[in-house]
Amino acid sequence: MKVLYFAWLRDRVGVAEEVVDPPGDIKTVGQLAAWLAQRSPGHAEAFADPAAVRCAVNQDFARAEEPFSTDDEIAFFPPMTGG
Repeated sequence: MKVLYFAWLRDRVGVAEEVVDPPGDIKTVGQLAAWLAQRSPGHAEAFADPAAVRCAVNQDFARAEEPFSTDDEIAFFPPMTGG
C-alpha cells in the first residue's frame, strides 16, 4: 500500500511516500496511523498527536474509523487553514 506524507509529517518521517504492508488486523485509518507510529522515531514524532493529523483515502478525506484496503492510497497531512 502506498502511504503519502505532506508538510511537517514528511519532514518528521523523512520521506514523502513509502510502500508498507500492514498486518491483516489493521483495518482502519486510525489503526494504520498507530501502526506507522511504531516504525521509527520519526514516525512516532509525526503521529504523536493524532488530533494534529488529517488523512485521505484515495484523495477523499477520511476519519480515523474509516476502513481501507491494501489497494488504496493513504495520505497523511496537517490540518489546513484558509483565508
